[in-house]
Amino acid sequence: MSHYLKDPDATSDHAIDWTDYLDGRTIVASSWSVDPVETGGVAIVEASFDGGRTAVRLGGGIVGHAYRLANHVTLSTGGSDDRSLELRVEQR
Repeated sequence: MSHYLKDPDATSDHAIDWTDYLDGRTIVASSWSVDPVETGGVAIVEASFDGGRTAVRLGGGIVGHAYRLANHVTLSTGGSDDRSLELRVEQR
């Protein structure tokens, strides 16, 4: 799991490169979730996927709080997998 810092007033972009994992398969769907969900917490602003890369833009967050961001993908073969990132919000 990768760890990142985020300013509460900034939007930040994060991506996962699945290319090496795909082995000839393609991503047909991608969804992101944030845990915990809380008022004023980190929120998903926009999400996308293209080829072997998934991306998300995040806003908000409460200083001192940590969040787990999970990306779930569905593959062209019908399988699925998850990857996670951890964010800690700090005033920067």
